[in-house]
Amino acid sequence: MGTNINPDRVTDLTKSMEESLRLRTKKSGEFVEEAKEVLPSGVASSFQDQLPHPVYIVEGSGSRVVDLDGNNYSDFHNGFGVMVVGHAHPTIAAAIAETASKGTHFAAPNESSVRVARELSRRFKLPKVRFSNSGTEATLDAVRLARAFTGKDELLKIEGSYHGHHDAVMVSVHPDPTKIGPRAQPVSVPQSAGIPQSLLDMTVVVPFNDPDALDATLAANGDIGSMIIEPIMLNIGVVPPKEGYLQAVRDITRKHGVMLIFDEVKTGATVAAGGAVETYGVVPDLVALAKATGGGTPIGAVLGTEEIMAQIAEGTVAQVGTFNGNPLSMAAAEATLTRVLDDAAYRRLDEIGKRILDGCQDVCDRYGLPAYAIGVSSKGCVMFADEPVVDYRSYAEHFNESLNYLGWLYHMVNGVYMTPGADEQWTLSVMHTDEEIDHYVAVFEEFAKDVTQV
Repeated sequence: MGTNINPDRVTDLTKSMEESLRLRTKKSGEFVEEAKEVLPSGVASSFQDQLPHPVYIVEGSGSRVVDLDGNNYSDFHNGFGVMVVGHAHPTIAAAIAETASKGTHFAAPNESSVRVARELSRRFKLPKVRFSNSGTEATLDAVRLARAFTGKDELLKIEGSYHGHHDAVMVSVHPDPTKIGPRAQPVSVPQSAGIPQSLLDMTVVVPFNDPDALDATLAANGDIGSMIIEPIMLNIGVVPPKEGYLQAVRDITRKHGVMLIFDEVKTGATVAAGGAVETYGVVPDLVALAKATGGGTPIGAVLGTEEIMAQIAEGTVAQVGTFNGNPLSMAAAEATLTRVLDDAAYRRLDEIGKRILDGCQDVCDRYGLPAYAIGVSSKGCVMFADEPVVDYRSYAEHFNESLNYLGWLYHMVNGVYMTPGADEQWTLSVMHTDEEIDHYVAVFEEFAKDVTQV
């Protein structure tokens, strides 16, 4: 499939573009050395530690951000999808400012949290909501609730999926392909040092898009009481569920008495008003939300059935947090969900999502790139693979990280701020213009032209 790519040319282009980015972001390169005196690697979170060096952002407005050197970018990173509303949205900024003027924290109930919970319940078709402050906290709460409800400790997750950085789910996130074992019985591989073997033993992995493997695993292991899954796999680019897969997962988990958790931290307010629940029409037992839900503020939420969430009210499951339902986050979330991300906003995201996918796919076809464009609404990417990626193993076999990194460099050098890392995707915002979408595609075509040049 596609044109043969000269790896030596890719290497030469990568060196050239790395040097261009290094020179364009010289102040960031200098500042990171100072930052290393107090921050490991000079950054606040390890994913920010990127080649050729971290790029420090100083401000953002609408669809654009500015770095420490004054370079102005069209932002397709959008904080891993948090900023689908765009930066400094006036409606959200005003809501935060008004709330802040009356006090920023009380560790007490507030009315806005009730209104946000009602809106989330409406969108995701689950009756009860509890807030936290991040996606990690949301999935942690969901797993704890599911385990308590079933009385079973073992957890099932998808091989190659990320669900936050608590120990139970830091398993087989991006495992070394030489250590994952056979497809029929994948090995649970720790993503980090410091994860006890006892927790590894309680987390079982199965491949995505394979209902037969799921059914067989649950039939063979009656100690599994809960399953967590990204309905659209977003830790390896974009891998949508095959037709009928999510309904099969719902039916199989129900058959085996397993509580089903949808991790919609990335998809929750980005692919539809009701996330993947709305897109695919499948309602799990629990949903974990974060990122875009808070309109740019730290937020997490777990939604569940009456029966599961009753454990909190009864006091059998502890769900606590000093900043849960913080007034600033609730004000931002309420403005986001009720005044910004309305039906017109999602129509616009669908429209520009199609525009960028069509444009990138056309480039792939015309230049014979071993790649394809894929996405759902605001989420998308170019998958640099010579075969369709349907799960982690096909990703590990076919995905070309060198081409992906070079494509990232081309966009960064040409004024398009993109998510670093081979496993990430773009998130469009309601602030993006058609011209910005077309510029993204034009830069991608420049990359394709250069990389396929004989």
